[in-house]
Amino acid sequence: MIISASRRTDIPAFFSDWFLKRIEEGYVYVRNPMNARQVSKISLAPEVVDCIVFWSKNPAPMMEKLGRLEGYAHYFQFTLNAYGRDMEANLPPLDERMDTFRRLSERLGRHRVIWRYDPVIVNGRYPVEWHRERFGYMADKLGDFTEKVTISFIDLYPKIGGSIQGKDVHELSHGQKEALAESFAGIAHAHKLNIDTCAEDIDLDAFGIEHARCIDDRLASALLGCAMDLGKDKNQRPACGCAESIDIGLYDTCQNGCAYCYANHSQTTRRRNLQAYDPDAPLLCSRVTELDRITERKMKSRRDGQMRLPGL
Repeated sequence: MIISASRRTDIPAFFSDWFLKRIEEGYVYVRNPMNARQVSKISLAPEVVDCIVFWSKNPAPMMEKLGRLEGYAHYFQFTLNAYGRDMEANLPPLDERMDTFRRLSERLGRHRVIWRYDPVIVNGRYPVEWHRERFGYMADKLGDFTEKVTISFIDLYPKIGGSIQGKDVHELSHGQKEALAESFAGIAHAHKLNIDTCAEDIDLDAFGIEHARCIDDRLASALLGCAMDLGKDKNQRPACGCAESIDIGLYDTCQNGCAYCYANHSQTTRRRNLQAYDPDAPLLCSRVTELDRITERKMKSRRDGQMRLPGL
């Protein structure tokens, strides 16, 4: 199985001690986001965890702890945008984050650190030309340290309505998406980077832009040196190409302060969750109560040891 850590929060930035304690103890509890009283016990034993996919905007706090993941295949989805604090309130300066990106790549290898330029927001402060200039600047700095950049365009989820109010944020037109995609593709290819889109319906094949598989069984297979038997994740949006995975995060816990974030629904809930954070607890930012029903999930590796592949 593949562990997603996590689409719901930034574990490397804020909860790496908790995560590594779970690795040490070999299991984690995860609340069902649709039914909070349902708790799954997930094995993190190396023999069943095929790969770990980390999602982060600032994995610097985890950098010195990566040695504790020996025996686990893993890679990073690293989001690097150039917005100001009106959009990303609590992130370190861009150049500092790009330095973290480069150091992480030097440690893990450029194939294991994927640049995400996502989401693309166009308004008066961030016009199309601004994105072209910033994307080019970042590609110059990061091009030697990754093999791929993944882009996506802003989706106006109902839950972000309050946080983007007054920021002149709107969905991009088809023409804006194509114009930006063509520019991004030209810059990416000039830096010998592959480029794809995350969960986008728009067809950009004409510019050499593919549809992404962010939870990527192909990359996991290459890291493991064997084939994997994984299907498409049916719990994601139809345009999402991700392979099956188990997410171990908790909504309403991320502290990056991004105005466009779909994972924080309530500041009151977020504050309450953070007060409950205990790096030694099996649940992230939560405590088991007598009302919870804990079920042990049946886990197994999806590796096909009979089909060996050349590793990376």
